[in-house]
Amino acid sequence: MEEINKITKEIIGKSFRVSNSLGDGFLEKVYENALAYELKKSGLIVYQQYPLEVYYEDQIVGSYFADIVVENRVLVELKAVKKLDDIHLAQILHYLKACNFKMGLLINFGSPSVEIKRVVNGF
Repeated sequence: MEEINKITKEIIGKSFRVSNSLGDGFLEKVYENALAYELKKSGLIVYQQYPLEVYYEDQIVGSYFADIVVENRVLVELKAVKKLDDIHLAQILHYLKACNFKMGLLINFGSPSVEIKRVVNGF
């Protein structure tokens, strides 16, 4: 868990850097690209639009794409909305379950100050 905390700390720091540089008002994809760039610059392994599949028994019943996955351990879901809602939290929890990750970050760049929530998958 210590390694995951180190990764999330790095992601949070880079999120503030992106927010301070770009401000609010851009589309989500702009923040995704900027954050991925910052994380890669720091030497982390970063995947954008990471495919997730949802299974029911042995059948794929849904496909999604997580915005960013870092070091194959932390899922990052980005938003560019005025305020985070419960539906955003539910979305990242479902993504965490789908990929069997323990930790995720829900990051909103849509308000004047970046909003970040750590989300833990209880399995």
